[in-house]
Amino acid sequence: MYEPLANRLRPKSFSEVIGQAKLIGILEKMLGEDKLVSIILYGPTGVGKTTLALLIAEHFPLNHFKFNASTDSKASLKQIVESAKLYGNVLLIVDEIHRMNRDIQDYLLPHVETGKVILVGLTTENPYIAVNPAIRSRVSIFRLERPSESEILKYLKNIDLTVFDKDVKIPDHIYEYISISANGEVRSAINMLEMVMIQAQDKQEITLQYAKDVLGKASISADYLGNNYYDILSAFHKSVRGSDVDAALHYLARLIVAGDLESLLRRISAIVYEDIGLANPAMGPKVAAMCDIARHIGFPEAINGLGAITIEMCLSPKSNSAHLAVNKAIADVEAGKTYKVPSHLINNPTYDDKQPYKYAHDYENHVVSQQYLPDELVGTSYYEPQDHTKIEKLFHEQYASIRKQLGKSK
Repeated sequence: MYEPLANRLRPKSFSEVIGQAKLIGILEKMLGEDKLVSIILYGPTGVGKTTLALLIAEHFPLNHFKFNASTDSKASLKQIVESAKLYGNVLLIVDEIHRMNRDIQDYLLPHVETGKVILVGLTTENPYIAVNPAIRSRVSIFRLERPSESEILKYLKNIDLTVFDKDVKIPDHIYEYISISANGEVRSAINMLEMVMIQAQDKQEITLQYAKDVLGKASISADYLGNNYYDILSAFHKSVRGSDVDAALHYLARLIVAGDLESLLRRISAIVYEDIGLANPAMGPKVAAMCDIARHIGFPEAINGLGAITIEMCLSPKSNSAHLAVNKAIADVEAGKTYKVPSHLINNPTYDDKQPYKYAHDYENHVVSQQYLPDELVGTSYYEPQDHTKIEKLFHEQYASIRKQLGKSK
């Protein structure tokens, strides 16, 4: 039976894993000191979550188990937990942990808390949103990032192709095409290379057109002129931001020829709120509508909507005040400024210092002065209005008026 190349090349050690050097250093340190704690690994498909879990399991050869939160039952989990009585503790790999139901969680949690079960949860979803807080509070969470194009390229070029028993040479530009087309997924890159080799004939010269014919529509199409795809996306973004219609249309054309509609729509959707924002709030819904239409009709018909929205975005007034404001708030949170929420904003009558909540709609102009920020952040201002457009001047005036009604300083 034929074994897929990606499975044959699955890393046998942490040193063979691509693109996760920081996390691997943490894991090796814990395993080296025999102090592994429960963790959740999350990130997009194909970045190595399962591979890392299996490598961790190699350190627990007699007492590791797998559990799929979507399909496995509580009864099978009970059998695993019972094994902890024999081994002292067990390693439990839980796939799709975001799907674990409440009943199973309630049963598992005390065993995780005491360390009898060392949990390694795997998910493509953001655990800060999709995983129950009771689970999150008992684990360390690590995000796996997609490997870079250059990391995938280096990996592909080191693969021993003699396994295919063919006299076929892969030119560098084909490796580059595959590394871009894989969209950050090592497994996809290996599968593409495997398909090219399977279809190739002895002594065949592999051309770019041949690779495109064999692979079909790649998840990210390479720029047909050989330029870096992401550089073109960046140039398109900066041209729209800079209001240069002609430059934006030039890079748009190159992206259209590259053929990846979804990546282009994602970038346009990002631009409208990062760089136009509050200067022209109506552009957001316009872009969303254009994206829906483009997905519905596809190429080539979608090029007209793409051209029209690009021109309008270039000519629109620009503001990055919302972008700056939310990133300033995120920076505070990431710096640990996550203080206690004022008691009157929480639906919890057991708070000793519970204060009455004032319902804003009961007051003049539907605004009432009361504290909303945590004590430590009172007086903090994230939004700094920009006054070069009429609409944001109005926002500025309203912002100042509301702050005054809330009893805040200017």
